[in-house]
Amino acid sequence: MNTGNIGPRHSYNNARATVCPGKVFTSFLVCTSTLLFPPVHTSLPLIINTWPFKDATASAWRTLQSGGSVLDAVEQGCARCEVEQCDGSVGYGGSPDESGETTLDAMIMNGDTMEVGSVANLRRIKNAIGVARAVMERTEHTLLVGESASVFAENMGFTAEDLATNKSTSMFSRWLSGNCQPNYRKNVFPDPSKSCGPYKPKAILKETRRAQHADIHSHDTIGMLALDQNGHVAAGTSTNGMTHKVPGRVGDSPIAGAGAYADSSVGGAAATGDGDIMMRFLPSYLAVELMRTGADPSTACKMAISRIKRHYSEFFGAIICANTTGHYGAACNKVPGFSQFHYMVSNSESDAPVLKSVDCF
Repeated sequence: MNTGNIGPRHSYNNARATVCPGKVFTSFLVCTSTLLFPPVHTSLPLIINTWPFKDATASAWRTLQSGGSVLDAVEQGCARCEVEQCDGSVGYGGSPDESGETTLDAMIMNGDTMEVGSVANLRRIKNAIGVARAVMERTEHTLLVGESASVFAENMGFTAEDLATNKSTSMFSRWLSGNCQPNYRKNVFPDPSKSCGPYKPKAILKETRRAQHADIHSHDTIGMLALDQNGHVAAGTSTNGMTHKVPGRVGDSPIAGAGAYADSSVGGAAATGDGDIMMRFLPSYLAVELMRTGADPSTACKMAISRIKRHYSEFFGAIICANTTGHYGAACNKVPGFSQFHYMVSNSESDAPVLKSVDCF
């Protein structure tokens, strides 16, 4: 494949030679993993996003090709998924919480300035990624949450609408009739594995871990990276979170370094999966920092997943990574029901969205 004029500092063989002998962070693991998992080569510009959300990729690619910035591309790509309600896990009408309400989380990051705009538990506003960008460009803040974020959005001209649909209402009704199963409560009574709330705390806490289920429709995200010909990088996410979550729950998607991260001196990464677990390890930040030390994107992704696996071997999750030379990769944790992760790529070689996959480990 064409690797472009990336120069000796960025070439795969030279990067490997530089990392292996040196005493840098995790150099042995980087060296070993690079030998076993060679990088995917591509060229710039590049759009890469989680899951087979082809229309989102195409929208972002068209934006770049028509002269838009990487921020424009990420915003338009994620917004397309919000409109199309990708997999029911992005946008309105999906993932009702315990009260039956759909709320949205989103983030956008500028890899040139390291500015971030995020919203979480956003109510009534369908264009969450647009509101996230408004937070970045219209305030000095990074993250706005809940009702106050919705009021901010309305003041910025976003339209207030009902996020519920017949589908989400039906999902909520079925959940109630099934004794509120599954849910995410623990150490409360009545027994959350058998009954609905309201719940009260138990006097004695037990160390418990909820069963892990690889339901890709239950907690899923679009994470997107955009890199232009000049190496500018942006990253973004959008999601409606976990289905039947406790109201007010915020996962990894709107958290910089967890849901996504971008640094135009290195590259970017974006994660998807069980955000409650993944956000504890900042996998997107870790992957970018590993690439900074010389790891190729495939290796950086795999090492970020491995870090989580040490503590939660059965967690559901995946990550995409790309560097400023146009190399990209992905990795995922293998659990029952999830053995391969699919993601989309569009670049100057394909000039159209191409479905890629990686075997989980």
